Amino acid sequence: MTPAAQLTDRRTTVDTIFEHLHEEIVSLRLLPGDKISEADVASQFGVSRQPVRDAFSRLANQDLLLIRPQRATEVKRFSAREIEKSRFVRAAIETEVLRRAAKYCGEQGAALLDAAIHTQDQALANHHVDAFTSLDYEFHRTLCVIAKADFAFEVIMEEKAKVDRLCVLGLSKETRMPELIEDHRKIANAVKTGDANTAIDAGMVHLSRLDETIAMISATNANYFEKSES
Repeated sequence: MTPAAQLTDRRTTVDTIFEHLHEEIVSLRLLPGDKISEADVASQFGVSRQPVRDAFSRLANQDLLLIRPQRATEVKRFSAREIEKSRFVRAAIETEVLRRAAKYCGEQGAALLDAAIHTQDQALANHHVDAFTSLDYEFHRTLCVIAKADFAFEVIMEEKAKVDRLCVLGLSKETRMPELIEDHRKIANAVKTGDANTAIDAGMVHLSRLDETIAMISATNANYFEKSES
């Protein structure tokens, strides 16, 4: 289906363009530093430039586009400072989520975690690597629900979104997926037994998995990072 065919009415135009471009960026079909034109996107969707401008603004607010006056708009490069900030926020919030999850996890919570890990194991067995991102989100959402802090997932989701493109680059086929699932398994087992300290330790190891990816991309594709930080 062409982008233009996806438009059902004027009311949903901005959302449709935003969702299309968001998917293009986070899936890396549009790479960091790629130029993107309001006029070209407007022509692609058969609309005026205003809804495209609004969609661009929303993407910029999510740190996915860099909009500069009198210069071409481009897909935002990775920022080492923003990555560090995102991980700092996640570490603080997820530490408390895991502490609470270990405290409140009962039989129902344990069943939810078992089901989540089983689904991830099935995805790995069936080579459904592309499904892992959504399963990862669902696992962290489940932990927040068990912790009676579902509101925390909103922040975790926002921070995770900032590094999703790095995760896509780092999740090379099945090489990293088993490691990440094993992290989840260790977290789940510790939460189910009420061992908050072990759950937190496993959670911090899980967050640190991105270090290797950052180092690899910095070495092989330094242009994906902001020049002052590469």
